Parts: sequence; structure tokens; C-alpha cells
Amino acid sequence: MNIQNLIENLTSWFLVHGVRIVFILIVANLINRFSRNIIKKTIEKQIQDNISEQEKGMRIETLIAVFEGTLKFIIWTVALLMILPEFGLEIAPILASVGVMGLAVGMAAKDIISDFISGLFIILENQYCIGEEIKVAGIEGKVKEITLRKTIIESSDGSIHSIPNSKVTVISKK
Repeated sequence: MNIQNLIENLTSWFLVHGVRIVFILIVANLINRFSRNIIKKTIEKQIQDNISEQEKGMRIETLIAVFEGTLKFIIWTVALLMILPEFGLEIAPILASVGVMGLAVGMAAKDIISDFISGLFIILENQYCIGEEIKVAGIEGKVKEITLRKTIIESSDGSIHSIPNSKVTVISKK
């Protein structure tokens, strides 16, 4: 095989497959860029107006980060799955392997996933806010921080308690 044939083969491959790959990457990048504005506008419409601007801003940024990260993962995963066949790779066995691995990881990380889902609902439903006096999981004190993973409470004696959001089942406010 000479250089001329190699160049012709690469050129013809690129004209067919390369153009598709570039198109998929451009579309994925555009969707990714515009998704933040769409997510932000949607979330801003849903957030209640009866909270402080600082708290509203924090809640909006938290929710944007969660939804944007999830959407970004989905967009690039779909783009990758669309690109792989262009290189002649079968995606059915890859999807089956990923499904089994996802199941294993999901089972191993169920507590973390549960914390994140609970944290999302705590923030979305405005169950409690930073600075509020609450009693949760048998601990009473002032809320210092709320993340998707945990709630941090400072009790009256100055002790700092980190409570996984999945353990927040009953909340008492003062």
C-alpha cells in the first residue's frame, strides 16, 4: 500500500465519517452551551418569591449546578454513543457492559444517591433554610449549611453536626 492510497482512504473516510463526527460534536457543544440559560430561566420561574435574594440566589445556583451537570453528562454520553459506530465499533455490547456496571455502581452508591435526592427535595421544597432553628435526626440547633449531600447544624453548645440528607426524615422548626 503506498502513501497515495493511504491518503485517498483517509480522505474518503473523513468525508463520510469525519463530517458526521464533527457535526455530532458541534451539535452536542451547542446544546450544552444553551442548556444553562434554559435551565436557569426554568428554575428561576419555579423558585418562591417569599425568600431573601441571597437565599434565592444560592438555591438557584445549587439547582443549576445539579441539573446542568446531569444534562451535560447525558448530552456527552449520547454524543459518544453516536460517534462510536463511525469508528466501526458496535455499541450494543458496550451498552450491555455499561448497564451491568451502572447497576453495580448504583448498588454500591445507593446511600450517596439517596443523600443527593433527599438534598434536592430539601432545597426544592424549602423545608428549612440557613439560619433557621430546627430539630432533625435527634439534633437541635441552627442550620449552618445545606448541600445536596448533607445538612450542617450547630447545636447550642457550639458542636457542629453533619447529617446526611437521607437521614433527614422528620424536621421540627422553632
